[in-house]
Amino acid sequence: MTRRIALAVMALVTVLLVLAVVPLGLSLSSRERTSFHDNVEAAGRAIAAAAEEHLSDRHSAASTRQLLNSARQEGDCAAVFDSHGTLEAATSCPGQKAAETKKATADWADLAREVIADPETVARESNNRLVVAVPIGDTAHPVGAAVLSRSAKTMNDRIATMWWRLALIGVGGLIAGALLAVALARWVGRPLRVVDAAARELGEGRLEARASGGRGPDEVRRLSATFNTMAARMETLIHGHRAVVADVSHQLRTPLTALRLRLDVLAADADDDIASELAAAQEEIGRLSRLVDGLLAVARAENAVPRPIPVRVDEVVEDRVAAWNPLAQDKQVTLTGRCPAGLTAHLGAGDLEQILDNLLANALDAVSEGARVRIEGHARRDRVLLAVADDGPGMSTSARGAAFRRFGNREGSGTGLGLAIVHRLVTANGGVARLEDTPGGGLTVVLELPAGEA
Repeated sequence: MTRRIALAVMALVTVLLVLAVVPLGLSLSSRERTSFHDNVEAAGRAIAAAAEEHLSDRHSAASTRQLLNSARQEGDCAAVFDSHGTLEAATSCPGQKAAETKKATADWADLAREVIADPETVARESNNRLVVAVPIGDTAHPVGAAVLSRSAKTMNDRIATMWWRLALIGVGGLIAGALLAVALARWVGRPLRVVDAAARELGEGRLEARASGGRGPDEVRRLSATFNTMAARMETLIHGHRAVVADVSHQLRTPLTALRLRLDVLAADADDDIASELAAAQEEIGRLSRLVDGLLAVARAENAVPRPIPVRVDEVVEDRVAAWNPLAQDKQVTLTGRCPAGLTAHLGAGDLEQILDNLLANALDAVSEGARVRIEGHARRDRVLLAVADDGPGMSTSARGAAFRRFGNREGSGTGLGLAIVHRLVTANGGVARLEDTPGGGLTVVLELPAGEA
C-alpha cells in the first residue's frame, strides 16, 4: 500500500509539473525569441534611418558608419545597399573569414533586392544567426535596404538556461512530492502494519495481542480501536470456554475415581452375574475417564502458545517408537520409524512427543494382529514431512473431513479427541496436518512442519 500511495502521488505531481512547467517554458521561450527579433529589427531600423539621410538627402554617411561600427562592436554585422542592390557600406562579421564574409555579403545583396522590390521587413535565421532586412525610405519607393545579422547564441543560451532552471524546479518538485508521498504513505501505512501484525499474532494464538492506535488517520485509529475491542472479546470468550472445559474435566475426575473404587469394592463381594455387570460398568467408567483426560489435554493444547525451538525429529521418533514398541508387540503389530539423521523441525518443546503419542495410540488401536505402523520423515525445502501410516481399516471421505474436530470422527472407537489435539499442536506451530489413504488400505497422517537448524 505504501508503494501504491507513493506512486499515485508522484504520478499526480509529475502530471501537474508537466502541465505547469512545459507551457511556462514554451511561453518564456516564445517571449524570448520575440524580444530578440524585436531588438534585431529595432537595430536594423536605426541603421536604415541613418542611411536614409545619406541615400535620400545626400547627407554625410558619418552617422551610418558610426552605427555600423557600433553594431560590429556589439558582435553584429551589417550592410547598407542602395536602390539597385549595390553595397554602400558594410561591416565584417566577427570570427568570419574573408570568403565567408564575401558570400554573406552576396546573400545579403539578394535579400536587399527582394526587400526593395517588395518593401517589407524580412527576418530569416541561418547558421544560428538572425538576419533582418529593412527597407530604407518610403515604403512605396525605398531608396535602399539595411541588413543586420546578429548571432542567436546568446538567445539560445538564455533559453537553454531557462529550461534547465525549469527542469531543476520540476525535479525539485518531484523530489518534494516523492518525500511527501512516502511520508503520507508511511503515516497511513505504519498503523495499518501494526494492526496487521497484531492480527497475525492473534491468529497464531496470542490472545493478548493488541494494536496501538495512537497514530495515523482517524479512520485507522478507529480501526485499531475496533480490532482491540474484538480481540478483547475473543480473549474473554475463548478463555472462558477453555476454563469451563478444564474445570468441568477436572471436577469430573474426582467422582469418577470415587465411583470406580466403590465398584471395585462391590465387585469383590458380588456373585458372578453381578460381577460381570460391575465389570461392564467399570469399563464405561474407564472410557469416561479417558474422555475426561482427553478434554483436559485439548484444553491444555488450545491454551498453550508454543515457543518454537529446534527439535531433532529423528531422535524424537526413535524415542517414541521405543516407548510404544512394548504395546505394539503385545498386539503383535510391527512398529517402525525411519528418519534421516539430523532431521530437525522448529516446534514447541514437547509438542512433537505429544503429537506422535496421540497418532501412535490411534494407529495401534485401529490395527489388528500382524499389521504394521510406520513413521517416516524427510526434508523438503523449508518443511519437514512426517507421515504416520497404518494398515488399519482407514477412514471414509466424510470421516476424514471431520476427523480434526473434537468428537468429529463417529466411526472411531476412541474418544474422538486425539486428532483434534494433533491438529491444534501442528497448526499452532505453523504446520499443516492432513489425512490420506495408505496404499493397500489404511490411514496415513501427513504432517508438514517448519524446518529448523540442527
